[in-house]
Amino acid sequence: MSTFTILLGGDLIRTPRLDRQIEGCRVIAADAGIGHARLLGLVPELWVGDFDSVPANLPDDLAAVPRQTFPAEKDKTDGELAIAAALERGATRLVLAGAFGGKRADHAFLHLSLALRLAETGTGVVLTSGAQEGVPLLLGKTGFDYTDGTLFSILGFSDLAGLTVTGAKWPLNQVEVAFGSSLTISNEVRGGLEIALGHGRALLLAHPYPLPES
Repeated sequence: MSTFTILLGGDLIRTPRLDRQIEGCRVIAADAGIGHARLLGLVPELWVGDFDSVPANLPDDLAAVPRQTFPAEKDKTDGELAIAAALERGATRLVLAGAFGGKRADHAFLHLSLALRLAETGTGVVLTSGAQEGVPLLLGKTGFDYTDGTLFSILGFSDLAGLTVTGAKWPLNQVEVAFGSSLTISNEVRGGLEIALGHGRALLLAHPYPLPES
């Protein structure tokens, strides 16, 4: 398995869990995401984008990262271009660091939907801000290693059927969930969390390191 960390421009904090997820990864930065390299102690092998959001005062080792430059008027975001570069280099698993928050809600939504598409074609994906993380839910059963008390939600991108949730404060058994329903928002891990999905498209959003203000 070849894992790449993609540094995106959203919010990011450094946590022990994030350090474990990116350990030994190859790294590609998308435009402003290069700023997270300093936080994580990483030097990317490639820096992709139109470079309209370059952080000021980059250290020499980051300023010297090889660049792949694209015009500002293009049909893909810098993040999608960085992901494409990782896949071209043989990535089979992606950690999208800085996938949430930031100034562009449209980019955050794109990262969620793109992660689902990638997972459905066989690429493992974790989206993370350090404080929260997203994992696409494929059909069948998936287990998770979150500790008791971890807040989580299941975001449906379509109608869902055959949804079973065990190891949670509010378990579910073979339920149908209409697209746009809030039924699966704000649950809590109680024991080993397992989620089974029979039909539909969904993503788990968990908060393993909730911020103080949350």
